[in-house]
Amino acid sequence: MPIDEFRAKARAWLEANAKPYDEADEYHFSLEESKRFQKALWDAGLAGITWPKEYGGQGLGAAEQVAFNQEAADFALPTGPFVIGLGMPAPTIMELGTEEMKKRHLPKMVSGEEIWCQLFSEPSGGSDVASLRTTAKRTENGWVINGQKVWTTGAQFSDFGAIIARTDPEAPKHQGITMFVVDMHHPGVTVRPLKVATGDSPFNEVFFDDVEVPADAVIGEVNRGWQASVIMLRNERVTIGASGRSRASVLSFETLADLAGERGLTEDPSVRRTLAELYAKENSTRAFGRLLHERATSGIPIGAAGSAAKLAGAELHLWTAEAVQEVFGPLYASGDPELVGVVKGALGAPGNATAGGTNEIQRNIIAERVLGLPKDPGVDRNLPFNQIRFGN
Repeated sequence: MPIDEFRAKARAWLEANAKPYDEADEYHFSLEESKRFQKALWDAGLAGITWPKEYGGQGLGAAEQVAFNQEAADFALPTGPFVIGLGMPAPTIMELGTEEMKKRHLPKMVSGEEIWCQLFSEPSGGSDVASLRTTAKRTENGWVINGQKVWTTGAQFSDFGAIIARTDPEAPKHQGITMFVVDMHHPGVTVRPLKVATGDSPFNEVFFDDVEVPADAVIGEVNRGWQASVIMLRNERVTIGASGRSRASVLSFETLADLAGERGLTEDPSVRRTLAELYAKENSTRAFGRLLHERATSGIPIGAAGSAAKLAGAELHLWTAEAVQEVFGPLYASGDPELVGVVKGALGAPGNATAGGTNEIQRNIIAERVLGLPKDPGVDRNLPFNQIRFGN
């Protein structure tokens, strides 16, 4: 199909099945609405555009993906529950999974039948992911997982997760880790919501008590889970960095400029200057994210550029939170019902500097892998994990 014809097809389908971004609230789609939409998107040949056909994809090229992304930018798509699964575990399984694993899960992920989460962070680990203490011990039929994960987005409605666990405590901490597919409906899995400053619960803590996984649940190789993790983290940063900020966001330039104009605030030159700066920052960040996504879709390695995009997006959210206070001043805390969402968005902005790897971690990656600066010595890097001393 010629690219212009594909673009017209995508536009026509979106106009018939999705709402323009200025007529929809992207934060209030139900899970069932999201599942129905993802299935309809896949049925229409507009999901998994560049995925191989044998794994549920459309087998098309990067040009078609770019065309769809450009057309979809005008719409608020209820695809949020699938962002992590399709952007992080799916490409990792595509690269490292067995043929059976790919055919078992990938078609169901892209068609909306399965929702996935990523299970990396732990309470005692902070940004040092490799210091994880969740264990997986061999059994006659596979493995048994015990431990705790935290800050897991979407765990409450996920069917499966990609989890990393320690499988060899006598190896150095980066060498004794394995990645598994875990069934989130297993009776030994407990998901508890975590409430953040906005009052919402976008994250969860997840407990694993004698959770059995089969031997063929390993993603990649046993004790090479750190290598698999690096691949998934790379995909995560591309996903977060390339997603940018939807124009339907409560913190987008379009939303804030409209709200400020309706209240007569744009008569103030300083407000106009702040909004103009927001427009420039937002669009440059969005353009960089799209460029990375197009490169990744085309099979071009982006390396540490994913960290740069993720950092840029987090910094944009932090800057916007301050801009909101400058623009709206006393109205910020006035209880104005139309500003409630803006206030919540600003309160939640610092979370973007932590989720997906802190800003400090991203700067370290950029410093080491882009600027060539010396690597952190990591005094415990070569010690057996069971000989490392922890504070608790």
